Amino acid sequence: MSQEQAQLDRIRVVLVQPSHPGNVGAAARAMKTMGLSHLVLVAPEGAPHRAPEAVARASGAGDVLAAARVTATLEEALAGVSLAAGASARRRTIPWPTLTAREAGPRLAAHAAGGGEAAVVFGRETSGLTNAELERCHLLLAIPANPEYSSLNLAAAVQVVAYELRLAVLAGEGGLPPAEATDQPPATAEELEGLYAHLERALVALDFLDPDNPRQLMRRLRRLFNRAHPDRMEVNILRGILGAAEAAARRGRGNS
Repeated sequence: MSQEQAQLDRIRVVLVQPSHPGNVGAAARAMKTMGLSHLVLVAPEGAPHRAPEAVARASGAGDVLAAARVTATLEEALAGVSLAAGASARRRTIPWPTLTAREAGPRLAAHAAGGGEAAVVFGRETSGLTNAELERCHLLLAIPANPEYSSLNLAAAVQVVAYELRLAVLAGEGGLPPAEATDQPPATAEELEGLYAHLERALVALDFLDPDNPRQLMRRLRRLFNRAHPDRMEVNILRGILGAAEAAARRGRGNS
């Protein structure tokens, strides 16, 4: 296996709740033409990847469909992933790190070249990704379409992104950039979710976060840590600090 193919094999395409078999089949074809093979379907309606229309639209990429993994949640789909890009055309109330497909390609390719698992997450055909789903991604990926008609078919969006990923890999844009160089592996999606859950519990225990009126605190904190892209050791250190803070809060209440 070539180095380029090894990079592409560490990038998965995740489709959240796809409903149209033709879109799933065409997405599989788009992936295979660019050397991508890891397709994950999150809570699909029925089994769109098994439908005859999907197989027909795959047009020779039936092996990608056959190997597609089905998960119940996005969390399962991102297991082991340490860099995820959520494809979205929606504007957010809180600015989030957003790259065009061309800008995101080298980031994802470099991450895969360094041995990390990466993913591009695409949303529902009708409504895209929810805010909660986008917050599980390190960055947002946008395709700069015509603002007067920005509607883009799911499979077409997969094709555009897959093309940019292949260009980045073939251009040799691998190897971790200096800003991401680390002696520890990057934290995975599940490790970061563990940190966020621990952080929220600790902030409640410290009376810093009112669970009945959280506003956008956790969303802003997620943005901060996704931008920082902490490694596994850094997450462990942060969780150790949070544990110590929780223990101090308990002692304080016991002495009052």
